[in-house]
Amino acid sequence: MMRAAKHGVVLIPGLLCDALLWKAQIEALQPDFQCWIADHTRSDTMAGVAADVLRESPFERFALAGLSMGGYAAFEIVRRAAYRVDRLALLDTSARADSSEQRRKREAFIALAKRGRFVGVTRALLPLFVHRDRLDDAELVNTVKGMAKNIGREAFIRQEQAIMSRADSLPLLPTIGCPTLVLCGRQDAITPLDRHEEIAGGISGATLRVIERCGHLSPLERPAEVSQALKAWLAAG
Repeated sequence: MMRAAKHGVVLIPGLLCDALLWKAQIEALQPDFQCWIADHTRSDTMAGVAADVLRESPFERFALAGLSMGGYAAFEIVRRAAYRVDRLALLDTSARADSSEQRRKREAFIALAKRGRFVGVTRALLPLFVHRDRLDDAELVNTVKGMAKNIGREAFIRQEQAIMSRADSLPLLPTIGCPTLVLCGRQDAITPLDRHEEIAGGISGATLRVIERCGHLSPLERPAEVSQALKAWLAAG
């Protein structure tokens, strides 16, 4: 008797993050689900990032989860090919386009990187990425810094350009009809809780899950809680 094929799950990391972001979730899901990490480093527009994922995904239909920049890409994938996405998880992200102030900050980071001053995630930037209680967690800090080093300067510039190019996804929210999980750390300093309440309020039937004592990188900071939330999302009807 042939075994049923495992459900495909596409995971998209955030800015300056790679597959290490999802390591614990892959381990938790892999017995029952086939996980694939999308490459979000090669295109400098969000349309290009979405096209890369759709072209290279090994699954025709899949569950789609993205964190931060990965969430922006997930919105663009739904905009272009909703028929391929059978459920959606949006972690520590926003449906809004960049404000003028956010664009100026990104442009400044790009200018620094182009002048050869790419520093990845420094000690000074860590409080934006993780909860203050985890700043002395050497393993976590080294993983965050290591991911940024793995991404590198050129890909970082492309990622920032892609993020700035993204569309406002607020009008997209009411059109999303698949089971949707919206998840964030309560102390997320980059995409605060109100951004997630906005997303969950705009998608009919969406589930909002808030992870306590957690910052922006919830899959790394609170792996067990995030894995449990993803399992429940994948089991939802």
